[in-house]
Amino acid sequence: SGLLGVCVGLLDLPWPQVSIPLVMTVAAFIAANLSLGIALSLIARSQMQAMQLGVFFYLPSMLLSGFMFPFFGMPQWARFLGELLPLTHFLRVVRGVLLKDMAASSIWGLAWPIAAFTLVSGVLALTLFRRRL
Repeated sequence: SGLLGVCVGLLDLPWPQVSIPLVMTVAAFIAANLSLGIALSLIARSQMQAMQLGVFFYLPSMLLSGFMFPFFGMPQWARFLGELLPLTHFLRVVRGVLLKDMAASSIWGLAWPIAAFTLVSGVLALTLFRRRL
């Protein structure tokens, strides 16, 4: 919310009316990244390997999410991979809320893949953790 305050103050963006769904989407996105980070750490055999796995996931995530390049300007295979990433859906929610004044019902429709990714990566992390014991 601090960064949102800066955007409202400096960039003269309107304050979003649907704060609760936006906050819940942010929480789901953070949980998705944390659960994936735990899973990658459990897969890795060293700290350096864990860092490399993180870069191996997060760099393509930025490239395929529509953050750096237009999403619909990418080839079909790249869009398919981008749809599997939580950052793609998070960017759609944030752009929709901040730039298009998106309704709460539309946010829930865009945010469910983030929750699904969180569930899958959380189950993976839990399974990997139980195997280590």
